[in-house]
Formats: sequence, structure tokens, C-alpha cells
Amino acid sequence: MSATTQTLSEAPSLPSENKADTLTKDKIFHILQTQRRRHALRYLKEHDTPVEMRDLAEQVAAWENDTTVQALASDERQRVYIALYQSHLPKLDTEGIIEYNKSRGIVERGELASEFDPYLETSPGSDTPETEAIVTSDDDRWFSYYRWATAVSAGTFVAAWLNVPVISAASINLLGAFVVGLYAIISATQIALR
Repeated sequence: MSATTQTLSEAPSLPSENKADTLTKDKIFHILQTQRRRHALRYLKEHDTPVEMRDLAEQVAAWENDTTVQALASDERQRVYIALYQSHLPKLDTEGIIEYNKSRGIVERGELASEFDPYLETSPGSDTPETEAIVTSDDDRWFSYYRWATAVSAGTFVAAWLNVPVISAASINLLGAFVVGLYAIISATQIALR
């Protein structure tokens, strides 16, 4: 053996890919923005041991469809299973949040999973994670504004069609501008407040 030959144990080691010990809040919120990931992390939190991916997918599908695992339709199971298998679980595994053995179909919590626990707590008397409830209530509020705008717009055009005195006197261009302006104000306000 020459002086320049090294054994494997003497060879310089390659830099290892060290995952961060913690995640930034932005990264945590990015991960949690998808309901399926929240449900998957919630399920894994409730089952602190390795679980079969099939069981995880079935429970997530049941939560999404507001039913029980036994009452799930085949397409409901399959849709969630495929999305978890191809996208969500590999992403969580890459980030070090879970350990996902794709070939064996086994999933368990990873080193960083505990950082998500405060965001996965359920509020008293509810099966919905708090973060989902917060996002849903904000979305519901804006959805309500758009519903009212739709009702007012439709009512305005019906009133014009029925020749209601004040409204039928306005031109169709003015009515159209009113409707567009109504949605523009709601949209601009929503964007400004986010």
C-alpha cells in the first residue's frame, strides 16, 4: 500500500447534511397551510408510535369528509392516499418532521414534529385544530362579504329588469360599474388586511 493510498476509515468525511434543530415560524406556517398536512401531523401526534400509511390516510380522509373511517367511499380514501403518498408525506420527511418509509408504508414522528404540537391543539369541545379554526373563521368572514355582494348585485339587476323606479332609471353601464366597484372594494380591503 502506497503512502498516498488511504483506507476508508482514514478518508476525509464528506460534509453531512445537518438538518436545522428548529424551524422558523415562516417554515412552520408554510407546512401548516395545507389541511392534509395538519391532519397528518395531528394523527401522528395522537399515535406516538409508528403507524401504517394506510391507516393515516384513512383517518385524514374521514376528517376531510366529516365522516368515520368505516363510512368512507373508496374514491375518498384513494384521493387522500395518493396525495399523501406522492406529495405531503415526502415533503414532511424531507424537512425532518416525520420519518416516512415509503417502501414499507410506515410513518412516524420525526425530530422536529414537536415544534408543530402547539399549533395542533384542539379547542375545548371541538375536533378541529385551532389553526384551522382561525383560518376558517377569517375565510368564512370574507366569503360572507362576497355572498352579500353577490346578493346585492343580483338584486340590483332583478330590480332593473322589473323596472323598479330608481334603479331602472340608471343605465346598464352605471349598474355594471356599481357591481364591479362593489367587488373591487371588498377585494382591495381583503388584500390590505392580510
